[in-house]
Amino acid sequence: MSKDLLYEIGTEEIPANYMPATLKQVRNISEEMLKNNRIAFEGIKTYGTPRRIVLLVKGIAEQQENLEELVKGPSKKAAYDENGNPSKALLGFLKGQKAESGDVFIKELSGVEYVYYKKQEEGQPVKEVLKTILPDILTSITFPKSMKWGNKSFRFARPVRWLVPVLGDELISFDKDGIQCSRYTKGHRVLSKGSIEINNTSEYFDKLRAGFVIADQEERRAIIRKQCEELAREKGGEVLMDEELLEEIVYLVEYPTALMGGFEAEYLKLPKEAVITPMKEHQRYFPVVDTSKKLMNYFITVRNGTGR
Repeated sequence: MSKDLLYEIGTEEIPANYMPATLKQVRNISEEMLKNNRIAFEGIKTYGTPRRIVLLVKGIAEQQENLEELVKGPSKKAAYDENGNPSKALLGFLKGQKAESGDVFIKELSGVEYVYYKKQEEGQPVKEVLKTILPDILTSITFPKSMKWGNKSFRFARPVRWLVPVLGDELISFDKDGIQCSRYTKGHRVLSKGSIEINNTSEYFDKLRAGFVIADQEERRAIIRKQCEELAREKGGEVLMDEELLEEIVYLVEYPTALMGGFEAEYLKLPKEAVITPMKEHQRYFPVVDTSKKLMNYFITVRNGTGR
């Protein structure tokens, strides 16, 4: 029977421009590690907010697949001396495979006889294997700039504050440099009241939402776009949606709420670009234009919280 794996890495606020590449990297690293460890799964998704990187593996197997692999060693000529005794080459091969001399056999390949060993390994419970894989995922993530803090042995974009690895309804416990695993995540830094307990993977997104965190970046993107469009329509205009700015704002907020603001109409006498550029690059505002694409004296910003 398969289960879902949730792995949340809780951090101090990570720079927004790091997040898209980081989430892709986490997905690729996780997929490679699971396959290398013979762990079957149905799919992988990654999610991110300023304070968390989330890996969700759907339909992960409970048991590793058994390993059966044919390993090629030295040639027969190099493996034995003239008296048929094992050579150093063969002994080294046996040691590396943790095998005995009676475990190997001779097989021809392209006209040359080689020593082979049939390696077999019984699959282990996945929850035990994950205790090794999950710390490795954490320490394999790289960033344009990273830091060390405290006595931690690895670098990260910002200090890691909590880890929530849950397989179905089981906590996967390991200790990475004193960062212990638990069922407790954190909601919005200001609006949430206390820690949030995750009893199973299926309740994760709803419980975070109740703590004023929308973990799915695509949902946050859709919310921001919709709210901005609605506010602009109320003024009889349209939001000038810049996709790069939208991407940045998605990873600046955990619970987006769009707000309308305005400025003195006399500034509209300036060249359009002179008003729009500082709005986007310095204030992270979306300009508003009328139906003829003429700049209006309004802007839309997005706060990390509710409208209250």
